[in-house]
This record gives sequence, C-alpha cells and structure tokens, in this order.
Amino acid sequence: MKVKVQTLDAAEAGDLELNDAVFGIEPRADILHRVVTWQLEKRRGTARGTRERSDVARTGKKFGRQKGGGTARHGDRRAPIFIGGGKAHGARVRDFNPSLNKKVRALGLKMALSSKVKAGTLTIIDSLDVAEGKTKALVANLAKLNLTKVLFIDGDAVNISFAKASANIIGVDLLPAVGANVYDILKADSLVLTRAAVEKLEARFNG
Repeated sequence: MKVKVQTLDAAEAGDLELNDAVFGIEPRADILHRVVTWQLEKRRGTARGTRERSDVARTGKKFGRQKGGGTARHGDRRAPIFIGGGKAHGARVRDFNPSLNKKVRALGLKMALSSKVKAGTLTIIDSLDVAEGKTKALVANLAKLNLTKVLFIDGDAVNISFAKASANIIGVDLLPAVGANVYDILKADSLVLTRAAVEKLEARFNG
C-alpha cells in the first residue's frame, strides 16, 4: 500500500510503499492478547520466598516435656508460634519466565502495526530532526500534526535532537526500531514511524 510521508512541520515529503505482509494483515485480538500478556509477564521479577518451618536453621530437639510441665505441648523451636520460627503457609519462590513462539511474537507485532494502519493512526515522517533540540519547537510540530499520546519509532538509533526535545513532554515516547513492541504500540493513541524505521521493521520480518 502507498502512504503519504510528512515532515515534522506537517509538510508533504513524497510517498512510501508499505509492505502489505507487515502493515496490511488483519489484526486478531487473541494473538495480540497473548503477546501483551507474555510481555507483561516477562517484566515481572522473581517473587521472593519466606522460610517455613522446615527451612529454618534451628535444632529439631523437642522443646520441653510432653506431659507434666504445666505448659502447652511443643515439638521444637522451629514452630511458627516461636519468635525466630518458620512462617506458617509462607510465600514460595516464584519465577515468571513464560515462553511464546517466535512466530507468534512476530505475528503479534505485524498485527499491532497493521491495527494502527487500519485505525488511521499511523503517520510516516521523513526524519525526526528538531531544530536545536528545542522542546518548544517540537511542541509546535506536534500541534501541527495533531498528535498527543504518541509513540515515535526511529531507525537503528534514536535521533538525539528529538530525544532531547521530547524528554519533558508528557505522552510522547521514543524507541529505536529494534525496541518496537506490541504493548507500547497498542498503548499509544498514535504511531509515528520514520522512513528508516519502516525499512528496519520490514527487513526484520523479511530478512
């Protein structure tokens, strides 16, 4: 499919042919859900466990007599009732490391990109050069393009002047092409790709 290319000043900068195999497939909610769930699970750290009765380093010798002591019966000092004893029904170590096939992950990213095309919220920008890296200049450019909560994706590396200018603007995120992911794309109201980003993303799936 052919799309219009703009500059940051909202001026026309020619056309660009997008690969239908990457930007023109039908999104499926189940695939997108699987990939987003996998991404969020991967972000979780290992859940720390607590020491239960069998984990506490204490003697197993019986504490006191069974009968005749005038006190309650106890087996050993590792019981949860004692200070320094084990935790009753404590949390166990949990490691969140889910797996998802590479083909499904790649399909999810294609569908996320295609969903933005289908919704009409994908914009192609010639480059992300901001004059002197000024935030004021970028805010004016975003107003011309009618962009608020937006994700910008650049080529191999992010544009330094754009990164400086956008650092303090709420709702503006910036990623290199290698960092493009389903969760961030779907979370943004609008997606902006540079020419270099389009080339990298298409090469990622067809190379």
